[in-house]
Amino acid sequence: MSSSIRRATLSVFCSGLALAGSAFAQDWSPTKPVRIIVPIVGSTNDVLARIVAPKLSEAIGQPVVVENKPGAGGNIGADLVAKAAPDGHTLLVGYNGPLAINVSLFEKMPYDPLKDLATITLAVKSPQYLVTNPASGITSVKDFVAKAKAAPGKYSYASIAVGSASHLTMEMLKTAADIQVTHVPYRGTGPALIDLVGGNVPIGFFVPGNVQQFAKEGRVILLASSGLKRFPGTPNVPTMIESGFPDFEASSWIGFLTTGGTPRPIIDRYHREIVKILNTPEVRDKLRDMEFEVTATTPEQFTAWIRSEIPRWGKVIKATGAKAD
Repeated sequence: MSSSIRRATLSVFCSGLALAGSAFAQDWSPTKPVRIIVPIVGSTNDVLARIVAPKLSEAIGQPVVVENKPGAGGNIGADLVAKAAPDGHTLLVGYNGPLAINVSLFEKMPYDPLKDLATITLAVKSPQYLVTNPASGITSVKDFVAKAKAAPGKYSYASIAVGSASHLTMEMLKTAADIQVTHVPYRGTGPALIDLVGGNVPIGFFVPGNVQQFAKEGRVILLASSGLKRFPGTPNVPTMIESGFPDFEASSWIGFLTTGGTPRPIIDRYHREIVKILNTPEVRDKLRDMEFEVTATTPEQFTAWIRSEIPRWGKVIKATGAKAD
């Protein structure tokens, strides 16, 4: 056989493999119901999962069931996915805590977020609001810091979970302002907000989607945002930077993942369908109303993001002395 014929044969063979791989990615579908694990209760993670689930079900032709598996700062739910069969039937809606923060916060992790989980897409990002109950008498960030300095240990703060951005962002403020405020961790946003609105705990950091309605009703006060610029929906609420804390920036983020070792064609199918859902006008508008930025990254971009976030939050934990309470 001549060299030209061999090259032509090899070219056809390689093209055939590429087409076969493409067809597998296009044709792969789950063979049973798909579980989306949310490692926290009553949060924007849960809202996002329930927005995506019915549309994803339509796209892949199987029921998609959202299950809340909270505990250990999100580690319990994430570990469940990390140890699931890598067959595309178990997904994770992950966030800062179990994917980046907990690596430094916990002495021992039951899984490696970069090895035992496979990224699909970083879906959304959002800064947080520093929120207080009107009965607290706190009127601004400056006022809160002054009150906390005057009475060390008197004030406490709520977080949605150990290891969440809600937790670590307040630890950043405690260090920056040199104040003593006691951490009260909750198992999800719902319980934390019930106690904040009820006056049992005076202050905390929360993403906009969790507190906007309470703010409109006058049941909480928005003191500042943790982003680099003010939220479009609340132009009168200053940033933490404007409130006297240069370089103070912290964002929450949420993404979709599955079990490590899942074949790439399965990941590609989920990436294509989930990104398509996130970019529909209906879903984008819902997320924009919650002050989320839709990022809808590639799997590689999401992996790189997690890889960069682990040392970033590790430095915060080291500087603040934060612990898994």
